[in-house]
Amino acid sequence: MRALALALLAAAIGQAPVAAQQIYDLLLKGGRVIDPKNRRNERLDIAIAGGRVVKIAAEIPAAQARRVANVSGYYVTPGLIDIHAHVDAQGAPLNLNPDHNTLRYGVTTVVDAGSSGWKNFEQFKSRVIDRSKVRVLALLNIVGAGMYGSKVEDDVGEMDPEAAARMVRKYPGTIVGIKTAHFQPATWDAVDRARKAAELSGSVLMVDFHPKPGRGYRELILEHMRPGDIHTHFYGRLTPQLDAQKKVQPYMLEARKKGILFDVGHGSGSLWFRIAVPAIQQGFLPDTISTDLHKQSVMLPRATMTNVMSKFLAMGMTLEQVIERSTINPAKAIHRPDLGSIEEGGTADVAVLALERGTFAFLDSGHGKLTTDKALRCVLTVRNGEVLYDAEGLSLTDWRQAGPYSNFK
Repeated sequence: MRALALALLAAAIGQAPVAAQQIYDLLLKGGRVIDPKNRRNERLDIAIAGGRVVKIAAEIPAAQARRVANVSGYYVTPGLIDIHAHVDAQGAPLNLNPDHNTLRYGVTTVVDAGSSGWKNFEQFKSRVIDRSKVRVLALLNIVGAGMYGSKVEDDVGEMDPEAAARMVRKYPGTIVGIKTAHFQPATWDAVDRARKAAELSGSVLMVDFHPKPGRGYRELILEHMRPGDIHTHFYGRLTPQLDAQKKVQPYMLEARKKGILFDVGHGSGSLWFRIAVPAIQQGFLPDTISTDLHKQSVMLPRATMTNVMSKFLAMGMTLEQVIERSTINPAKAIHRPDLGSIEEGGTADVAVLALERGTFAFLDSGHGKLTTDKALRCVLTVRNGEVLYDAEGLSLTDWRQAGPYSNFK
């Protein structure tokens, strides 16, 4: 279908003089494109029509587009992917509205990490997923009732691998895997049942884990998780990834070699500079950057996507490394190869970012402060070809040249 659409567009271009025909809906012009999947880091123009990227080139005439955004001086990246957030705003007290708390930060795909289980996922889908502009995917909680407190989250009777797998198979385009979190009894029931559900549904597993006596972290990542499964919150203070000398534990390296993925999942309690900085300095970088966004984490630690990315820049990662872990790496982790890149024929999900220079302070989950000289800020977000956020009016006309105009065109 993509090839046919591009062929039809090319035919249309050939039937009329280029100067007399506006053939693109939107042209992002002059930005520096960083697209790790396609190994791009260069100045390019991006033309969008019908919700798709239809042309990527060094120079595309502005006259060919109905709308032009001059993004020179900015970085243009694939739409950011946050694989750990909580956006069932109508269903759980800590959750946030997805559109208001993602698109402003360049996120075009957000994964709700276990807010709902097989018993209430369809309500979440109808009241939030189906009504959102941002693409909302889900990790289904192994707890049938979802993330609604210890009374249900510690109840092994709520954990039905077969029922969870059936729900994943029913909505394969929306549910990307299984989540387990917050289980307090010192047993492996939650992890093992969640893994079983992921196996039955052929999907990924994300684990939020607190070590307990007899239920250790080393055993989790080496014995109870499969290659490709994700441990989130791994820079948290309860994860013993460093030894007493602040050296990365050998079992962390063994687990990475095995294929375990390590996700940030910042949240209110799961990114500590005193843990992350030594690990990063030793080369143990996260596989994916995510926010664990909710009503608490959005406040003092400011766990929004561009802020979390900025913290990793401040801790020594390069811009390319940070973007890779916010685009193509999470796309691979959730088995969605159609996301996380900018490609001709692909869905037009794009973020435009400013890398600002100055003095900036960022907080970790313990409210420790890290001061740095650079920070990322989203200035424009395109989702499915539509400009949904434009902080500086880059895609808009100056009022003096706009003629008669209205916000309600």
